[in-house]
Amino acid sequence: MKIQFAPLNIPLERRLQTVAVFQWILSFLLLAQLWIVMFVMLIYKNYWFFYIPYLTWLYFDWKTPELGGRRFDWVRNWTVWKYFRNYFPIHLVKTVDLDPSHNYIFGFHPHGVLVAGAFGNFCTNHSNFKELFPGFTAYLHTFPFWFRCPFFREYFMSCGAVPVSKQSVSHVLSKEEGGNISIIVLGGAEESLVAYPGSFTLYITQRKGFIKMALTHGAYLVPVFSFGENDLFYQIANPEGSWLRTFQQKMSQKLGFTLPLFHARGIFQYSFGLMPYRKPIHTVVGRPIPVQQTPHPTQKQIDQLHQTYMEELRNLFETNKSKYGISEQETLVFK
Repeated sequence: MKIQFAPLNIPLERRLQTVAVFQWILSFLLLAQLWIVMFVMLIYKNYWFFYIPYLTWLYFDWKTPELGGRRFDWVRNWTVWKYFRNYFPIHLVKTVDLDPSHNYIFGFHPHGVLVAGAFGNFCTNHSNFKELFPGFTAYLHTFPFWFRCPFFREYFMSCGAVPVSKQSVSHVLSKEEGGNISIIVLGGAEESLVAYPGSFTLYITQRKGFIKMALTHGAYLVPVFSFGENDLFYQIANPEGSWLRTFQQKMSQKLGFTLPLFHARGIFQYSFGLMPYRKPIHTVVGRPIPVQQTPHPTQKQIDQLHQTYMEELRNLFETNKSKYGISEQETLVFK
């Protein structure tokens, strides 16, 4: 394989963008695990004056992620997130105005490998979210494991992330005066296994928990499609039925997460590595689906609203795909 090296005269702005994305990749691949190892070492070495105060804090603070988390604008305003956004770059696109007197569930599609579009748009203050959706607070619901990692949980909550759990979503949607948005990446770990360029497969047909939550709380549903999300990485071939795919699926079923074996470019060369490609991401927020609050919805009501949601999601994709370089022949595949 011929290696294509990056030129030496890269502008400083692009170098800083690369550093920003590199630290983001490391934070999810290594940082949480390193903090766990460090915490175990503190206990092993009996540095009680470090771990006893933190364990005490953790005892009293354990439920905070389920109760809206603890965001800090100081972290969300870090300049590194501006460079992160501009690396791809990431764009947030509004199609209609939303009424801040309601709460909403944004169904985010597709998952991609690392959900870069969702993080860049909703976990930092360097997107145009506040300008497009004034009066709203966005909560990105993600894998609960991150909120059990010592120290890392504080960092992740400060960005506005909260667990994807019934209690957490319920808390966000219970704000009586409205103005809260729960962003849920509906395809989950299973969908990350089909995240590669040219893939438009969404795991949604059996995902109905969010529909029940919307009905229970009267939260409006909004489909969101992030064009370009699947173009950032390739994956080692894992077709249905292969030993690799079988292992990944069993891992997902047992642990709630899996490991897509992704690859793209490097820092100093463009031929291989774990850095994502510089591909634009356009996260398009669709029209809201009004939902009448139904404290005890029937299965028929859930199924009907679920079907309506899938139709709106398909319509959002079909209406916008030509704007972002997707051929007219491509269509969504629901699984």
